[in-house]
Amino acid sequence: MRRSKRFAFPILVCFLVMVLLVTACSTNGGSSDQAGEGTTTVTMWHGLTSIDLDNMNKVVKAFEEKNPTIKMNLVYTESNEGSDQKLLTAVAGGNPPDVALFDRFKVGTWAAQGSLTDLSSMAAESGIRKEMYYPFAWEESSYQGKLYAMPMDTDSRLLFYNKDHFKEVGLDPNKPPQTIAELEAAADKLTIKEGKRFKRIGFIPWYSQGWLYTWGWAFGGEFQDAATGKITANDPKVVEALQWMTDFGKKYNVEDIAGFTSAAGTEEMDPFISGQVSMKISGNFTVKGIEKFKPDLNYGVAPIPTPTGTNFTTWSGGGSAIIPKGAKNVAAAWKFLEFLGKEEGQTLLNADSQISVIDSVNDKYGYKDDPIMKEFINILPNSHNRPVIPEGQLLWNELASATEKATRGNGTPKENLDRVTETVNKALEKYDK
Repeated sequence: MRRSKRFAFPILVCFLVMVLLVTACSTNGGSSDQAGEGTTTVTMWHGLTSIDLDNMNKVVKAFEEKNPTIKMNLVYTESNEGSDQKLLTAVAGGNPPDVALFDRFKVGTWAAQGSLTDLSSMAAESGIRKEMYYPFAWEESSYQGKLYAMPMDTDSRLLFYNKDHFKEVGLDPNKPPQTIAELEAAADKLTIKEGKRFKRIGFIPWYSQGWLYTWGWAFGGEFQDAATGKITANDPKVVEALQWMTDFGKKYNVEDIAGFTSAAGTEEMDPFISGQVSMKISGNFTVKGIEKFKPDLNYGVAPIPTPTGTNFTTWSGGGSAIIPKGAKNVAAAWKFLEFLGKEEGQTLLNADSQISVIDSVNDKYGYKDDPIMKEFINILPNSHNRPVIPEGQLLWNELASATEKATRGNGTPKENLDRVTETVNKALEKYDK
C-alpha cells in the first residue's frame, strides 16, 4: 500500500532526534571508558610524586603517541594501607581501575585471593619473557608459575662505610670488610663508647636495612623450600645469622644500642650522615639523601660481608603495575603494561631516579661509570626476592619479631625461628585446600 507523503517528514525528524539523543547519552553520560569515538580511556591508580610522577608522565606521553586510540587517566591514591583497602573494595564491587601501581611484595597475597588478572598469555603473545629481566624481578611478579604483575623498578642493599672514620682508626678506606670477622673487627675499632652512651657506634647489624632477610641470605640460608613452597625460616644458616646478631647485641649491650637507635634522626640527622654511625646496611635509595644533605660525605659502598668473604648477595624489592580482576579495559591496559615493561618505557620511567629491572637500561644511565651506583647494579644478578606467598606480610612480621625477641634474650634464635616456620606454614595450609 502506498504511504502518504504527509507523514514522511515528521517521522524522519523524530528518527533524527532519537539518534542525536542516543549519541549524546553515549558520549556524555555513558561509559567513562570512552574518551571519544574509537578511543579507550585506561584509568591508572598510583601513589607517585615528584620526579617519579614526572617520569611516569613521560612514559604516558610516549605511549599515547604510539597508541592514539588509548588515553591514560592517572589518578593519585596515597600509598598506604588505606589505598590497598580502597583497591580491594573496588575489585570486590566490580569497579576497579584498569591499572594500579603495586609493590611487588604484595603479588603473592593478591594473586592467591583472586584479585589480580593473570598476564601470562598476554605476555607470551607480546614477547615479554623472563629472560628480559633480573631473575628476582620476574619471580616476585609471579605466583605459582603465572605472571600477575609487570616489574617496573628495583633496588639493592649494600654496606655503606665512612672512609674518614676508617682513616681515623687506621683502617684502609679502600678495603672495606669482606668477612663477618673483618666486619666485627672494624666495628670494634670504630666504636666510641663512654659508659652506657655511644658517642659513635661502628655498626649495628639490625639497623636500617639489616633485616634478617639480609643476614640470612648473606650466611647462605634460604627462607623457602623451592620444591615444596614451605617456609624454612629455621634453616640452620638463618639460625646461624640470627645467633650472630644476638651475640653482637650481647657484646655491646642491646639495651644501650636500643637507646642509641631510639634517638636516631632522619634525613640530615640520619646517624650515618651526621657521623654517629660508621657503617650500616642500606639501599641505593639512601644515595639521594646523602647527595642532598651531606654531599661532601666521604663514603663508599661494598657487598654485604659474608662468613667466608665470598658468595656476596643482596635482596631486592620494587614496584610493579597490575591489572585488577574485573578491569573493564584489559586489552588496552595490557598495551600500556607492555610498553612500560619494555626497554623504551623502562628508560623513560627510571631516568635519574630508580634502578631499572632491565640490565641494558641501567647501562644507558651510565650507572656503571658511577663508583657508588655501579656497586648496586653489579650485585643485582645475585639478588634474592622475598618468598612470593599469600602470607608474605605475616612472614615479614614474624621474622622481625623473632629478631627482636632473640636479640633481647627472649628465647634462643632457633626457638624463635622454629616458631616462625610453624606459624607461617600453618597459615599457608588453607591455601592448599
